[in-house]
Amino acid sequence: MPCTTLLVGRRASADGSPLVARTEDSGNGSFDPKRVVVVHPADQPRSYTSVIGKRTITLPEDPLRYTAIPNALPDEGIWGCAGINAANVAMSATETITSNPRVLGADPLVEHDPGTDTPGGFGEEDFVTLALPYIRSAREGVERLGALLAEHGTYEMNGIAFSDEQDIWWLETVGGHHWIARRVPEDHYVTMPNQLGIDSFDLDDAEGPGRDHLASPDLREFLATHHLDLTLGAGDGSPAVFNPREAFGSHTDSDHVYNTPRAWYMQRTLSPAGEDWDAGRPGASPDSDDLPWSRPPERLLTIEDVKDVLSSHYQGTVFDPYSPRGTDAERRAFRPIGINRHNALAILQIRPDLPESYRALQWVSYASNPFNTLIPMFTNVEEAPTYLTTTEARVSTDSFYWTSRIIAALADAHYGEVVPAIERYQQRTLALGHAAVLAADLAAQEADAATVPGLLAAANTEIAEQIRTATDALLGEVLFTASNHMTNRFSRSDS
Repeated sequence: MPCTTLLVGRRASADGSPLVARTEDSGNGSFDPKRVVVVHPADQPRSYTSVIGKRTITLPEDPLRYTAIPNALPDEGIWGCAGINAANVAMSATETITSNPRVLGADPLVEHDPGTDTPGGFGEEDFVTLALPYIRSAREGVERLGALLAEHGTYEMNGIAFSDEQDIWWLETVGGHHWIARRVPEDHYVTMPNQLGIDSFDLDDAEGPGRDHLASPDLREFLATHHLDLTLGAGDGSPAVFNPREAFGSHTDSDHVYNTPRAWYMQRTLSPAGEDWDAGRPGASPDSDDLPWSRPPERLLTIEDVKDVLSSHYQGTVFDPYSPRGTDAERRAFRPIGINRHNALAILQIRPDLPESYRALQWVSYASNPFNTLIPMFTNVEEAPTYLTTTEARVSTDSFYWTSRIIAALADAHYGEVVPAIERYQQRTLALGHAAVLAADLAAQEADAATVPGLLAAANTEIAEQIRTATDALLGEVLFTASNHMTNRFSRSDS
């Protein structure tokens, strides 16, 4: 799916938590309602068959409990999106990424063949279900998913994030069976906009200690056999360090309107003094193929920074579709990060300075990010709040998903008038969320360990209901404004 990912290393975040965040976006012209669930070991399948790939696999007998944000309508599979398991390991899957014909010719994607009913590989619909319940560290996540890719293959190119209380690892698929992964530098953030992103890779480390790099065991041979490494002088040997973006990625015209501008704007926002971002220079322009995979921020980053960046639509530039600046062509030149077809945003936060029983938080929002807010959810619980789980095909304001989507659709046409109310709503609800988390942390600190999950579940429900009240009120405000601007309005009233 066309998504946007932002990863923040623990020494780049305000509270020392690694942060994994991704918007799951539907394809153009479609919308996929989402819901939050807690999957218990008894509910995890032991035999799993993918809907798209038609491949069946036997799963281990000892799954952990985990959270996920699956599709509300299961016709295309589970699409678990993002979650945190009982070992406080987080996973986000997936960021759809690009490749090139050389890679796909050397290691073709494994697609289901309806004619022969030959199964395909696994993909985004499957990965959370197949990996998250069975891992106890971010590194283990890379190793498990890498083994599944090598054995069964994939039918699409994807980027997947794993995190624990210390590290974030980012895995990218390379063709049907190959993969690479890098540990995110602790003092950096990473921007990922639907392109293969890793821009430097150390083969010696991947084949040796694996401190910061992991890969398919035959990656060096794969590179050499198919002449994929484009480093000057690569034909004279196999250099230890190469650029995967050049070897495995793409540099198409569509990248320059759909992908690279998003990375440019994220880095422009989080490292404003790092470059002359508006000069159009190579390496710092919206169509640059050389924007770095990771950068150090210029200050520590917060949950709000992550939310704001993943809600952005080129504010402050001529490319903002809501701005009077620029021409019509400029305002529609690039694909916004905060797009109309967001399904869900998950920010996964593992707080290393707190006890394991309540250190993990999953912040969730639904629908178009410029108009919505986040609800925090402790993940060491037996069930998710009703307001996050009632999504179904029927439109209903009992659902956070549907209410958020209705607000966005009404607000879009009246952006200038309603944005002050939306900003007030976002500030108020995020403040409520932080206050609820702090109160629950203090209560859990004093509680008996056996009572902590129930305490956290009650806290989850309480903050969800507070935000339900605020969201309903915002819907009323936005509806009032939109109603007053209907085409059939007439200024003279009956009296």
